[in-house]
Amino acid sequence: MPIRHPVVAGQFYPADRLGCIRMIEQCLPTEPLPDLPQRIVGGVVPHAGWVYSGPTAAKVFAAVRERGEPETFVLCSAMHRWGATRPAVFSEGAWITPLGEAEVDADLAQAVLEEGRGILIDAPEAHEGEHSAEVQVPFIQYLFPRARILPIVVPPADQAVAAGEAVARAIARTGKRAVVIGSSDLTHYGAMYYGFAPAGTGERALEWAKANDARIIDLMLQMRAEEIVPEAASHHNACGGGAIAATVGAARALGARKGTLLEYTNSYYVMPRGPATDFVGYAAVVF
Repeated sequence: MPIRHPVVAGQFYPADRLGCIRMIEQCLPTEPLPDLPQRIVGGVVPHAGWVYSGPTAAKVFAAVRERGEPETFVLCSAMHRWGATRPAVFSEGAWITPLGEAEVDADLAQAVLEEGRGILIDAPEAHEGEHSAEVQVPFIQYLFPRARILPIVVPPADQAVAAGEAVARAIARTGKRAVVIGSSDLTHYGAMYYGFAPAGTGERALEWAKANDARIIDLMLQMRAEEIVPEAASHHNACGGGAIAATVGAARALGARKGTLLEYTNSYYVMPRGPATDFVGYAAVVF
């Protein structure tokens, strides 16, 4: 069975068990969360290094924990490296992190592949080198030690929403207590690192990026799944437009009618250094 070893441990998050646990505990919210849906079926989290986006992602996992104990987390991840042409499932085996092995839910994976025949493919190799799901797994292992995972890389393409709907049908068919988590950062702003600085630098840049991020956040909150991939392509406000669209599509099919924004921030707000030049947006949303 495929075993995936970590590729960004020691870079995006600690490479040792104790360091991981300590940092997760530092990331978890200490203040009460906003009013949450009675039932949470999905969420969107960022995937930068924990020092930047860990506390934002942790709010989603903390919210899920307040509402129950899922059996499985379906992790819809962005695609930064491998050129998958269709949503790609890691269908069996396990992912290793400093906290041990996270077992893949093979039963749900098969149901997803059956429900999404012609849309999704079984391709564990698509997950090699991709960090966007990996950085979420230790949070799941720590907060939900009995939960399994189902990683799916979702390209920013037309099949994204249909893939999410197939996931929802598979969850309903199997009766799994599952939550679908989409992993994406928002606007990557700055000339030096991202070649994208339409509003210069400083406060003007921060306000422009905040407004740009609000466009795609509003689509999430309104469950307008079909508009998300085109929006991300047009306005460069999500690196995981496919992952977000699949998650919103799945959540909508599972009965969610709106999203709840738990936090919006960016890497400059988290760690300001001089004038704002290069920074990335982060949102925590639950459905």
